Amino acid sequence: MAQLEKLCDNNLIMPKKIPQNELDAILEAVSQFPEGASVKDLSETLDKKLSRRTLQRRLAHLVDQKRLAIARRGRGTRYQIHKNTIKADIVLPFIEVKGRIGEGYVPISLEGKAVKEAVRLPIQDRQPVGYKRSFLDAYRPNESFYLPGKIRRHLLKLGHSNENEQPAGTYVQQIFNRLLIDLSWNSSRLEGNTYSLLETERLLELGESAEGKNAMEAQMILNHKAAIELLVGQATEIGFNRYTILNLHALLSNNLLGDPQACGRLRNKPVEIGGTVYHPLEVPQLVEECFQQICDTATAIHDPFEQAFFAMVHMPYLQPFEDVNKRVSRLSANIPLICRNLCPLSFVDVPDRAYIDGILGVYELNRIELLRDVFVWAYERSCARYSAVRQSLGEPDPFRLRYRKTIYKFVDTVVKGLMTKREAIRWINGKTKESIPAEHRARFIEVIETELSSLHEGNIARYRLRPSEFEVWHKNWK
Repeated sequence: MAQLEKLCDNNLIMPKKIPQNELDAILEAVSQFPEGASVKDLSETLDKKLSRRTLQRRLAHLVDQKRLAIARRGRGTRYQIHKNTIKADIVLPFIEVKGRIGEGYVPISLEGKAVKEAVRLPIQDRQPVGYKRSFLDAYRPNESFYLPGKIRRHLLKLGHSNENEQPAGTYVQQIFNRLLIDLSWNSSRLEGNTYSLLETERLLELGESAEGKNAMEAQMILNHKAAIELLVGQATEIGFNRYTILNLHALLSNNLLGDPQACGRLRNKPVEIGGTVYHPLEVPQLVEECFQQICDTATAIHDPFEQAFFAMVHMPYLQPFEDVNKRVSRLSANIPLICRNLCPLSFVDVPDRAYIDGILGVYELNRIELLRDVFVWAYERSCARYSAVRQSLGEPDPFRLRYRKTIYKFVDTVVKGLMTKREAIRWINGKTKESIPAEHRARFIEVIETELSSLHEGNIARYRLRPSEFEVWHKNWK
């Protein structure tokens, strides 16, 4: 035995891999002793009995990983959960199902019901688990499907628009103001944000924070606004790549993390998630590898709805960032929908408990059926909402669609340049001669002047202008 250990230490023989479930069970046992657990305490607590020497090796391994800390050394050595372990972005409280009446939920399949029942068991009855890379490795783009063909066809029929041949982002531009509020509010609500829909509207349109609310809640909503503007404003360039996902995280986590440098950066520390028996991957190199694999796999998927749902499954499961992982997954799910001019997904009316149960099913069981039920129902609701919004807006003006980017640039330049009416008229006329065909110039100038005259505090989000920018310009304009 001594010779074998020596060979292992010298890397001549690779040591046997420690089962993740053993490490998870030890961590769970240690957490039951706030003042520190001794080897004897753990031997008596663990269901699977380990020899004293094996248990000591497992404990030493967890200490090396900085998942455990030694509270007291010597003959009475005690172990505690490492204080540097970060709490991740979700706390999942147990909710007792029995006896509840009228619980808000979504229609679910038999498979989804089975997942729901499993994740609603008391936490002590659920088996601790770690990250399983095999779950990601088993997925083969365009061969594996989380969404059956019938569901994908159903969603395509609902989300289809008449802008398929138009530049990416054309559809979402038409409903931008409504989407900005809906998605910012609903995604924040799923994180426990207490702003109402009307309070969210006032914050986004007027910059007014709600009285009596936590400043972090306002920051969360404003961060969503910035992230949505990135997706819509760069619709022709976004994708499942490092630039898009890391910048989404940087915008969504802005001013919300203890370490500002963690914004837009893959984590290099372990995280814990309260209310679940799932322990995310810890080794930074593996987090980096799996993150890139998720991006590459998502990019290779042809179907936009399969792409969207794949991101919703694997981004939170990996927990690639110190916090804000679910928010990143919800917005990144909109990438293929925006790029293909399909109806976006705003999670309108989604019950937070149904969403959390679906996420737990992925975390603890690698089962996607309940989250799939939530995804499909949520997309149906979004399609119904934006179909009504578009009908109320009437058919889009083809001329404005053709020149939408140029119109945006003109309005943006006039406002941010603090031009007066006289200065704007001169600049618009000169610039139009340079960039617009002669037969369209008169109509284009009319559109620009109409847009500028119609600007007010309630519609400036259309041009992604801040209230302070509009206010200063408007004084000059008047």
